[in-house]
Amino acid sequence: MIKENGSSVQVTHTGRIRRRKGSNEVPADVGQANGNHLLVNDQNKYKSMLIRAYSSIWMIGGFIFVVYMGHLYIWAMVVIIQIFMAKELFGLLRKANEDKQLPGFRHLNWHFFFTAMLFVYGRILSQRLVNTVTTDKFLYKIVGNLIKYHMVTCYFLYIAGFVWFILSLKKKMYKYQFGQYAWTHMILIVVFTQSSFTVANIFEGIFWFLLPASLIVINDIAAYIVGFFFGKTPLIKLSPKKTWEGFIGASVTTIISAFMLANFFGRFQWFTCPRKDLSTGWLQCDPGPLFTPENFTLPGWLPEWFPWTEMEVLPVQWHALGLGLFASIIAPFGGFFASGFKRAFKIKDFGDSIPGHGGMTDRMDCQMVMAVFAYIYHQSFIVAQSVSVGMIFDQIVMNLSYEEQRALYTNLGQIIQDRQFGES
Repeated sequence: MIKENGSSVQVTHTGRIRRRKGSNEVPADVGQANGNHLLVNDQNKYKSMLIRAYSSIWMIGGFIFVVYMGHLYIWAMVVIIQIFMAKELFGLLRKANEDKQLPGFRHLNWHFFFTAMLFVYGRILSQRLVNTVTTDKFLYKIVGNLIKYHMVTCYFLYIAGFVWFILSLKKKMYKYQFGQYAWTHMILIVVFTQSSFTVANIFEGIFWFLLPASLIVINDIAAYIVGFFFGKTPLIKLSPKKTWEGFIGASVTTIISAFMLANFFGRFQWFTCPRKDLSTGWLQCDPGPLFTPENFTLPGWLPEWFPWTEMEVLPVQWHALGLGLFASIIAPFGGFFASGFKRAFKIKDFGDSIPGHGGMTDRMDCQMVMAVFAYIYHQSFIVAQSVSVGMIFDQIVMNLSYEEQRALYTNLGQIIQDRQFGES
């Protein structure tokens, strides 16, 4: 054993320094070579960058294809992402020895997972399912009954899982089992809270899903590239590789991108029209004032060599600036939270499903924060709060039986006819 500066290291006969496996300590020679900036001369970072870039290209390409296919395919993608996230998070507190003594206990997590999925998506998509089968009287009745008893069905599925858990309790395993039960419910809250807002955004119009998701991707890529080449000042201790240079550069890039992307996405009805059913056909709708181009006069303080005095903008672009500001300043804290979470569990990544990026949860940390904000922003500042014909129609179709709807139609027609005669 050789002592240096009060610390001890073990030297083998080959002269190499042996360190504890999994340690996050940085060798002294690397620290002295790079000072406080450990990545400046790290030769492995270029290999890591290539792997990360290759995976990013595949992910972005796949994402574009799914968006092109439409709302149902995007929803399917969200479900697949949820399953991967749940799998990674369920495995964090798993203990092989305990699981061997509890055959079938792991299936209980997935029972609660799919029960939660049925409840959340049943609530969100029930009206759109009704709109899909409205023209078929037989299917309409079946779907109506399913919706009517949806909540009680989910409740008894949950109770079945609860009873299953109680019956599976085993002596000397109580602490582990109750810990798993609590952990499962926390995962369901985290995963399904953000995903429910994400799916709601999708059917309000792909624009309200695509723009926030794209801004997070742009912010992440810009922060990585700017920090990779210019980062010197550490940003936060939870993420030692994050730098102020990367954070600021990514913020500027994200806000500019938000303004430009909103103009591009807002030109396509496929992105802006809401989906009122579960079909896959082409959409046509009135774009509304948010997506109607307007002329904007540029301020007079711009330099004389600037070629434009006016530009055509979509009003939604001003809202996009708010989304970009949130995506660049607040959403990254979802990543910081995930970093602290991983440090608490002493892991580098949640999984290894995406080469160079870690697991699916590693990619979704900021997206979860952004999806919730995008939904709240849309409902608070975009959607009209007054009662509309569409809202009343949705309530009629969802809550009234076929016979009741016909009676309403007859009575309403009679009222309108009486008023016409009265006015004449």
